[in-house]
Amino acid sequence: MIVRGFDLQYFPSSIAAGLTFAVDLDLDDHPAPEWALIVILAGPEKIELTSVPYGDLHRLAVPATQTTSWAGGLYAASVRAVSGADVVEVDAGQVKITADLASVDGAVDPRSHAQRMLDAIEAVLEKRASLDQQSYTIAGRSLVRTPILELQTMREAYRKEVGRLSANGKPRRLLGRRINVRFGG
Repeated sequence: MIVRGFDLQYFPSSIAAGLTFAVDLDLDDHPAPEWALIVILAGPEKIELTSVPYGDLHRLAVPATQTTSWAGGLYAASVRAVSGADVVEVDAGQVKITADLASVDGAVDPRSHAQRMLDAIEAVLEKRASLDQQSYTIAGRSLVRTPILELQTMREAYRKEVGRLSANGKPRRLLGRRINVRFGG
């Protein structure tokens, strides 16, 4: 991947641990090899990436054997161009590192936050269909349930979010691409 006019909107907003990370960046104002590029990621752990010149591009490359140990989570990112004693922050933002699925022990819930919330709201609505009281008090302790109309409103909002996250309401493909196959002559 070659990125022109570097901005975190072009830098990957998500990096998968356990996979090779490789990106070539073209910084017009800070070309390689006169400038080096350092990316500092600070979050669940600190990760520092240093570019190597590739013509006038900055190549950031980390093998899967190294990324597999990266902790998943949200990281603050500082992208810096360095030349001698000069250090310039080119951009700053956030990057999400997803955990290496090969190193995860136990169960994994791959649903998005929106899908988990939608499922939880629908489960509450299903259980509430047989309950007629919204609140009650027993021995000085009281319980007040969220009104059904409010739950239905939240359900619709999460349905829309889930629809936006999946391609036009259809489940997203795991690999993100379609493979066409033709059999026969």
